[in-house]
Amino acid sequence: MEQNEIFAQRLKNARIMKGYSMDELVAAMGNSITKMTISKYEKCQMLPNSTTLISLANALGQPVDYFFRPFTVKVDSIRFRKAKSRLSVKQDKAIRESISDLMERYFSIEEICNSSVCFALDESPLISSERQVKEFASSLRNAWNIGDDGIVNVIDLLEERGVKILELDADKAFDGLSSYVNETYPVIVLNNVFCSERKRLTALHELGHIAMRFDPSISENEEEHLCNLFASEMLIPEGTFKREIGESRADISYPELRALQVRFGISCDALMYKANRCNVISNQRYRSFCIRKNSNPSYKELIERSLYPMEESHRFPNLVYRALSNELITVSKAASLLHTGVEQVREATAYV
Repeated sequence: MEQNEIFAQRLKNARIMKGYSMDELVAAMGNSITKMTISKYEKCQMLPNSTTLISLANALGQPVDYFFRPFTVKVDSIRFRKAKSRLSVKQDKAIRESISDLMERYFSIEEICNSSVCFALDESPLISSERQVKEFASSLRNAWNIGDDGIVNVIDLLEERGVKILELDADKAFDGLSSYVNETYPVIVLNNVFCSERKRLTALHELGHIAMRFDPSISENEEEHLCNLFASEMLIPEGTFKREIGESRADISYPELRALQVRFGISCDALMYKANRCNVISNQRYRSFCIRKNSNPSYKELIERSLYPMEESHRFPNLVYRALSNELITVSKAASLLHTGVEQVREATAYV
């Protein structure tokens, strides 16, 4: 690929990731260039001067090196399931391009470090019931040596098992989604604006979509419900929950819920929902809980307060800094992979 071809494709990719039309990019650059000029850039008809290149990089939130980084790894396909219809066409394209870009960089640094992790799971049965979901969650916990205890860090666990985690700052209407890249590599996308408890539940919900095979007769809504159940069972199995709370209760106090929230990293809301679904509390008691929460702002704030330490994806940047420390890549290459500046990389490595 020639340099002008690389620039043309990178510019278009960066614009899509940002969610900009050509007109919006022109506006973000203070109308310093025209839409026709951007079109010529993307059609490989001309290259920008250094001043315009810096302006493009600033408007699109990319380091200058990004626009000339060779395409060394090919991402052939990204497959989303149908259930995320809430995404607009622009959001869908932006997320697809962000995943493609991250995967390209992720595969590149794994190859450099010789540190690829394969995702491997025994094929699940065709899931059509809650009982099957609970059995599958239990078998997966055993296979991953989790037992009945809490999962300390969900994101670390998934990355250790070969699932690539991508975090985006997105609108609160978006929780997360899962995808397969090149029909082989599982990716989970999380909204970084949410608290730890919600991110943990969402990550495991999306794992359910990746790991479980659903009976074709199952509707999309039922699949979503079963994936929520799977996530709940992964965070705290029903048997463990009942040992802690009891088989049947007229009510559950907030201090009891808080203790489980801190230990298992699952929200009070999710715990009360689980208590109802497991028949620990009655439907009437659960309804009264929901009514009180939605009508009492201070109680709602208490119930929705995050108490579990925030989790973030670390594997990709750790691999980049490992390669840099082992002199497998240059500081400039590290900055390009991390989509940051050279000085930021130097500052991050200056303390060791």
